[in-house]
Amino acid sequence: MLKPVIIFENEDFVALDKPAGMLSIPDREGKEPSLKNWLKEKYGNIFTVHRLDRETSGLIVFAKTEEAHRFLSMAFEERTMEKIYAGIVTGTLIEKKGSVDMAVIEHPVKKGMMTVSQKGKPSLTDYDSVEELGLYSLVEFRIHTGRTHQIRVHMQYLGHPIACDELYGDARPILLSSIKRNYKLSKAEEEERPILQRLALHSRYLRFTDSRGVTHALEAPLPKDMRALLQQLRKWKTA
Repeated sequence: MLKPVIIFENEDFVALDKPAGMLSIPDREGKEPSLKNWLKEKYGNIFTVHRLDRETSGLIVFAKTEEAHRFLSMAFEERTMEKIYAGIVTGTLIEKKGSVDMAVIEHPVKKGMMTVSQKGKPSLTDYDSVEELGLYSLVEFRIHTGRTHQIRVHMQYLGHPIACDELYGDARPILLSSIKRNYKLSKAEEEERPILQRLALHSRYLRFTDSRGVTHALEAPLPKDMRALLQQLRKWKTA
């Protein structure tokens, strides 16, 4: 697994680029490595402000003090923190730009899943289809609420789940043979390696004003696996 990268830090908080596959905070068993435990070893006290799903990569913020924790948590709660994600979704969106304003609630039957329901908590996601790439599209998301699996549930609702989403879409990894016509394995390969085999979602940008009145605009570049997929999609779309 890749290591986390510190994007920015000061005496109040630390912002990191979380690798896909790493837990944000310890699970109940506490056996697996988590970003919070990694930070605790480095700083001692550390406070959770928000979380990313295990398979989602990108920007995440932890507070170093109780005061900063209160302030940043409130910024999330009051929606004064601008949050932008990049995702690769299946298919081509009919409406290239729009909003999904659908409440989200825990699934009544399937444990660990969420679903849209009028009984749920208000959830608002703006989306913008940045690039159409044949079987997939690159989409930018701006979330105004922070519900569990919000983007994933909203994209499933639109009929364009995030690529490789094991809960809300097709969990199958993306292979070059599914993109390139007449793909043949080389003699050295026993089986085809996936270009991408994790949720194609990345927390790309955060913008907020801290308790000292300083505005921060933080960015985490798209990770290597998502860039590699986009490169192949562009290449074989024009071929």
